[in-house]
Amino acid sequence: MSKRRIKKIAVIGSGIMGSGIACHFANIGVEVLLLDIIPRELNDAEKAKGLTLNDKVVRNRIVNDSFTAALKSKPSPIYHQSFAQRITTGNMEHDIAKIANVDWIIEVVVERLDIKKQVFENLEKYRKPGTLITSNTSGIPIQFMSEGRSDDFQKHFCGTHFFNPARYLKLFEIIPGPKTSQEVLDFLNGYGEQFLGKTSVVAKDTPAFIGNRIGIFSIMSLFHMVKDMNLTIEEVDKLTGPVIGRPKSATFRTVDVVGLDTLVHVANGIADNCPKDERHELFKLPDFISKMVENKWLGSKTGQGFYKKEGKDIKSLDLNTLEYRDKQSAKFATLELTKTVDKVIDRFPILVNGKDKAGEFYRKNLAALFAYVSHRIPEITDQLYKIDDAMKAGFGWEHGPFQIWDAVGVEKGLELAKAEGFNVAPWVQAMLSTGSKTFYTVKDGASYAYDIDKTSQEKIPGQDAFIILDNIRKSNEVFKNSGVVIEDLGDGILNCEFQSKMNTIGGDVLAGLNKAIDLAEKDFDGLVVGNQAANFSVGANIGMIFMMAVEQEYDELNMAIKYFQDTMMRMRYSSIPTIAAPHGMTLGGGCELSMHADKVVAAAETYIGLVEFGVGVIPGGGGSKEMALRAQDTFRKGDVELNVLQEYFLTIGMAKVATSAYEAFDYGILQKGKDVVVVNKDRQIATAKAYARLLADQGYTQPVPRKDIKVLGKQALGMFLVGTDAMEASHYISEHDKKIANKLAYVMAGGDLSEPTLVSEQYLLDLEREAFLSLCTERKTLERIQHMLKTGKPLRN
Repeated sequence: MSKRRIKKIAVIGSGIMGSGIACHFANIGVEVLLLDIIPRELNDAEKAKGLTLNDKVVRNRIVNDSFTAALKSKPSPIYHQSFAQRITTGNMEHDIAKIANVDWIIEVVVERLDIKKQVFENLEKYRKPGTLITSNTSGIPIQFMSEGRSDDFQKHFCGTHFFNPARYLKLFEIIPGPKTSQEVLDFLNGYGEQFLGKTSVVAKDTPAFIGNRIGIFSIMSLFHMVKDMNLTIEEVDKLTGPVIGRPKSATFRTVDVVGLDTLVHVANGIADNCPKDERHELFKLPDFISKMVENKWLGSKTGQGFYKKEGKDIKSLDLNTLEYRDKQSAKFATLELTKTVDKVIDRFPILVNGKDKAGEFYRKNLAALFAYVSHRIPEITDQLYKIDDAMKAGFGWEHGPFQIWDAVGVEKGLELAKAEGFNVAPWVQAMLSTGSKTFYTVKDGASYAYDIDKTSQEKIPGQDAFIILDNIRKSNEVFKNSGVVIEDLGDGILNCEFQSKMNTIGGDVLAGLNKAIDLAEKDFDGLVVGNQAANFSVGANIGMIFMMAVEQEYDELNMAIKYFQDTMMRMRYSSIPTIAAPHGMTLGGGCELSMHADKVVAAAETYIGLVEFGVGVIPGGGGSKEMALRAQDTFRKGDVELNVLQEYFLTIGMAKVATSAYEAFDYGILQKGKDVVVVNKDRQIATAKAYARLLADQGYTQPVPRKDIKVLGKQALGMFLVGTDAMEASHYISEHDKKIANKLAYVMAGGDLSEPTLVSEQYLLDLEREAFLSLCTERKTLERIQHMLKTGKPLRN
């Protein structure tokens, strides 16, 4: 790969997508120049101030307004607000010459070929030869855009299609133009994966490329099926959501968020430009969609779409009458059968055999999908795994179409398609006749996919930088119980992978963690605690705590909390290096575990925090102790130590959750100079393993337990109690909130000692455990735990 370096980029066009792309490059440390057009006329505010079109604030109004709006949007496009300083704004007239100093120009202007060509002509006047130039189009053929441009421009030009929102959706489609050099494609493919944290997929220059071609087919197929099967929008959203590994917003809620006009635009593009598509008819809009577009019911942006908010109520659209009505609940017997099946992929065989309307829906839906994707090879890509990668990374599907087909069974999928009157492409039958019974296989810890040209299973490229736990779990298993699997990652490093529901930490997980440390201390050099589920861990098993507290088994509860604390202390004081690899939701106990590892290798998308206040307790697995210890470790000469301690106290008391790993440094949950962040989650386990190996090779020595923690005693306790009194008096917190806060204050102050004193970690752990236990005897705490178990939401009582 060439030694091309990206230090600075220019983004042309500052709409939602342009600003989102600019923010994501700023996320990874790149300097960004964000440009847009200048306004044609003054707005009222500018007129009132007596400004003219020549004033800089007017010239940059469009870009600055868009960028400000992006930074305020939720979820945030940026990992940390301070990263926004890496972005400079400007306009296409006065600042365009600055593109001569960038390494990559990304065009994100309106989806009109004439405008894009005009922009490229303008850019070519200032672009220095060799600079990458790409378009974030979602559907205009790349070949038309670079017509008439110089050879150097065409050689360095291609499509780079990010999905919205650019920070969160991982798909990065790279679409070559007629003259794009292989060096440019290879560079972008590697850069997207390694630096931007994306799933890079090189696509062919066909309408809507890969992700939208299959994704829009899938949605249009549903639009037509809804009427045929007389389903409600609630029923469809129930059938196409988390139960099959799709986002919570399922189908109709997703369309509302994205905007019906956006979807219609892409569907029309496919209808106009793919006359030979065997399902061409499907891309024509059903009547109810045309009517909604006519009424401007485009979703969230117009205040109503398939759903509409009226006051506090959410109403749903009746597709037969096109009137809004109260939401209805949707229930299907077939879905009940999958409730005990934790792994989504194992649910598909049950779903397609359902005897009710849901079963019929899945048979029709999957038959159409299987047949359609089979015909897209080699039209949109030569490799079937690229279709799966695109659907997982661009549409948030947990499994791609071919993986689902494998789960149902390739032959069974052919039967379903035939029963519904669809023809599957001949290569599938040909694959079966070569003896390949599945699209994918795993060999020696690597994934292989069927290659149609070579008629054999070929290793999927690019996985050498990854460790895929699904691929090594069976062959490298060292130990297993109902809570964890311990795998040998090779090179002397073990991995402890949680397997409990939502990766909650209960007795089995703690036993597994202790076993992992035992094994690593005896026969290995280091331990990683990591998994590749949706979330690292949502915390301790509160159901178990609730049962013990309700039955008043306080001795057993005391033992259980002590076991948790002791396990965390083993993470810190074992004779081998321990690395935690948190990602996604890392709450309560999951956060405490991370804080006790020798090093944290966090995914950038880690939402981490001590949230125990929400269930009426304080962190009891060493989190309260750890925050007191970290506060004292940051005391500097001349500090007002009380203020430092208060910051750490508030992190727990306000149940702060970082919205990215970078924000976790602000809260003292991750530590600067010690913990690291990885942008691509797929690389996380491999990176954590490398750090464990590095620490072992540097001569890791077992740390000595701390006995030098300075606690402030009465002086701090007094301040906290005055504070909680004032907060209760002004109705910021309830009486029970105050009780919890006061218990936490007692722990973090080190009790009511008469003067600042040096204490041991165990001293603080004992205080923490006592406080946790006493809160478990409170009726209001039990009400909070029960409410969380029932609804998944915190109760304020």
